[in-house]
Amino acid sequence: MKIMLLVEDSLTDEKLTIRAFKKHAVVNQIDVARDGEEALAYLFDSARALPTVVLLDLKLPKIDGLEVLKRVRANSRTRFIPTVVLTSSKEQEDVARSYSVGANAYVRKPVDFVQFAEAAKALGLFWCVVNEPPPKA
Repeated sequence: MKIMLLVEDSLTDEKLTIRAFKKHAVVNQIDVARDGEEALAYLFDSARALPTVVLLDLKLPKIDGLEVLKRVRANSRTRFIPTVVLTSSKEQEDVARSYSVGANAYVRKPVDFVQFAEAAKALGLFWCVVNEPPPKA
C-alpha cells in the first residue's frame, strides 16, 4: 500500500484533509506528523518505509515547513520524495521560497470543503496513481 505523509499541526485541517481523501476513495495509508521535528524523525527513520508523497504545511511548530523541505532535499535517502506544500498561505514569497528549496508542487488549501475535497482527490490521484515515483535510493 502506498503511504502519504501529512505534516499538519492543525487538528481541524488534519481531519478535513483525511475526510476529503476518504470522500473520494483515496485509500492510501495516511500517516500524520504534527510538527517539523516529528516529520523529520519519521522521514529519517531508516526502519520505516518512505512515503509515496509528503503533504507539507509551511507554518509548523518546532521546525517550519521550509526547513523540513531543505533537510529532506539534503538527505540522500529522502531527497527525491515528492513533496507538495499544502498550506493556506497566499504569499508569493512563500510560493517562490517553496519551489526554490525543492517543492514539487504548491497547493493552497481552499476554505470551502467541496473545493478542498476536489483538490485532495486530484492530489491523491496524481501522486499515488499517475506519477511515476523516483527509483529507490
